[in-house]
Amino acid sequence: MEKNNRKAWLYLLPAIAFLVIFMVYPLIDVIIYSFEEGYTFASQTKTGVGFGNFGDVLRDPYFLQALKNTFILVLITVPLSTALALLISLGISSINKVRNLFQTVYFLPYVTNTLAVGLVFMILFDKTEHTEGLVNVIIRLFGGSSVDFIDGPYWAKILVLSVYTIWIVLPFKILLLTSALASVKQDYYNAAMIDNTPKWRVFTKITLPMISPTLFYLVITGFIGAFKAYSDAVALFGTDLNAAEMNTVVGYIYTKLYGEGGGSPALASAAAIILFMIVLTVTVINLLVSRKHVHY
Repeated sequence: MEKNNRKAWLYLLPAIAFLVIFMVYPLIDVIIYSFEEGYTFASQTKTGVGFGNFGDVLRDPYFLQALKNTFILVLITVPLSTALALLISLGISSINKVRNLFQTVYFLPYVTNTLAVGLVFMILFDKTEHTEGLVNVIIRLFGGSSVDFIDGPYWAKILVLSVYTIWIVLPFKILLLTSALASVKQDYYNAAMIDNTPKWRVFTKITLPMISPTLFYLVITGFIGAFKAYSDAVALFGTDLNAAEMNTVVGYIYTKLYGEGGGSPALASAAAIILFMIVLTVTVINLLVSRKHVHY
């Protein structure tokens, strides 16, 4: 038995080494940096140890703007993308003959480069001196006035970023939900048909409970993914997100670490720890809620 245990640990050793080197060590390093006040790449020295970095980050207007953008993005994209994916998955599941075709079509955006999709969205929404963009053309057809979605008002830029994010995450959610719907036993639906149960009741009492683990997984990963958003904003508004007022928390961390006026691992680490605590809190809340509403 002991020989088998040693052999098992030997097999696990590469994975454990990988986790320690690329996950555990960086996490410990970030925690240490976050408490070293005044530490920069240039000075290589610290002025003290304490919570000063966290205070500096929380008072930084750029961080507050990034935090606001991130929370708005989370609150808009997570519920909308999940609900829309569920609606589309229900439609796909009801079409037996061409189900695989529609699954493939809806999954294509997921394997498309993020920046390439961003360029397409810029063509659709960007208003320049040469063109108003396809979306503004449609708005004008219905009697509205054109809007500069890329360099215009804040609400317009948030709208474009939200639509873009939903478009990016939708294929993965559709794929999982379609598979979850296909795994529900037909016996439950047959019993409901015998009892002449209304469709809305079948959906709320059979379909939703049976796919609730998948929905819960998508909500959790959706929150985490939205909080980590950065490349989406870069694809639409360029690398100077602070000037565009469209930075995210991850973008703020990157700016502090590598961007203009950056080179401060201490402030970047403090911001990363704050983001980690926010994501952890949201995840714990979701786990508590899932105990009553998720059926395994």
